Amino acid sequence: MALGTATAPYELRFDAGRICLDLLSTTHPEERLDSVDVLRAWITGSGLVPAGTSLAHADAGWLVAFRELRGQIDRLVRGRPRPGVPAYDLALARVNDLARTAPPAPRAVRGEDGDLVRRLDGPPGRAALLAAVARDAVDLLTDPVARAALRECEGDTCPIVYLDTSRGRRRRWCSSEVCGNRERVARHRRRAALARA
Repeated sequence: MALGTATAPYELRFDAGRICLDLLSTTHPEERLDSVDVLRAWITGSGLVPAGTSLAHADAGWLVAFRELRGQIDRLVRGRPRPGVPAYDLALARVNDLARTAPPAPRAVRGEDGDLVRRLDGPPGRAALLAAVARDAVDLLTDPVARAALRECEGDTCPIVYLDTSRGRRRRWCSSEVCGNRERVARHRRRAALARA
């Protein structure tokens, strides 16, 4: 999923290649997880729960917990696994602790048209959803191939980290439509300015 999957006044991005990296993207260009409603939209948009899953029970405590997990994942993704670095070790311990809880249990049920659709066994709890994101981070951090494919966007002032699965591993931007387009426009303007000078 890409830009525009959520409704105004906020936009959420789901193009980093992993759920845990999509969570990191919620800080750019400004804080996106600024309300429980936006968090609910992110949880659904990220695919953590099937569309239509009720998240009415989510509250401000969920917002705090998801932001805290986001900060821990950021330390791990951007940091180097060196023994004895307290911030890294604490982040690793917290993510591992959150990953212990069982994620939401999916089941297949018949939809209105008779086809099988995914539903959850019950309302998803905060700990279960945090566990799903934490497990995704653990999988990413322990997979040497995926870890080697981590890139930071080359766009001006864009800190988004994404998984480069492109052919030849030459992807430069978090999104060709966003940062790539901005870079192409800036390059065109520079060339036009040089031609005028």
